[in-house]
This record gives sequence, structure tokens and C-alpha cells, in this order.
Amino acid sequence: QVQLVESGGGLVQPGGSLRLSCAASRVIFTGYTMGWYRQAPGKQRELVATITTGGYTVYADSVKGRFAISRDNAKNTVYLQMNSLKPEDTAVYYCNKIPTGSWGQGTQVTVSS
Repeated sequence: QVQLVESGGGLVQPGGSLRLSCAASRVIFTGYTMGWYRQAPGKQRELVATITTGGYTVYADSVKGRFAISRDNAKNTVYLQMNSLKPEDTAVYYCNKIPTGSWGQGTQVTVSS
């Protein structure tokens, strides 16, 4: 039973943009703060951005001013708009509720020239 489906990743040049989407099951999405996480090779998974049900957002310092998280409560979907991408943003990106539950497969983002 798939509950989190991330999409929108790909290969992009430095300075480029991507928009990630995460479709969640209603039981996961409703009433929860949602977050985007990422895991680079050889590193621990880190929290990138969060958004409450009311739309309050918090960002990691490394992405502040470049990334924007949003959610569509009617569609049970959370988005991550990523601008001015850097090679160090390369990672598998995941979404999850907070506190976290089971993880989806994630979507690979590669920033390279």
C-alpha cells in the first residue's frame, strides 16, 4: 500500500530549478505538518523544509532563500520549489509527515554541469 509518492527529480545544471511533488495518502497528510528531507550519498538524512497545516514554513539554513515548500490540502500534496540549485543539493529527496512514518521511494535530484 503506497502512501507517499515523490516525483519531479532529475538532472539539472547548477543555477537551475526543479519542482518536486509528493502525493500522500489522506491518513498521512491530514492534520500533520509535512516535511521534505534529503539524503546525499554517505550522509545522514536531513530535514530541508517543513510546512504546517496552516502554511507556516521553516527551512534549513542551507536552502533558505532558494527553496520554497507549499502544500495543497485538497490534493493531499506537498511541493518543493528548488531554485538556484547547487551541486551540494544533489541527493535523494523524500517527503514525510512529522513525526515521520514509513518512507516512500524518494526522487533523485542531481545538480551537475
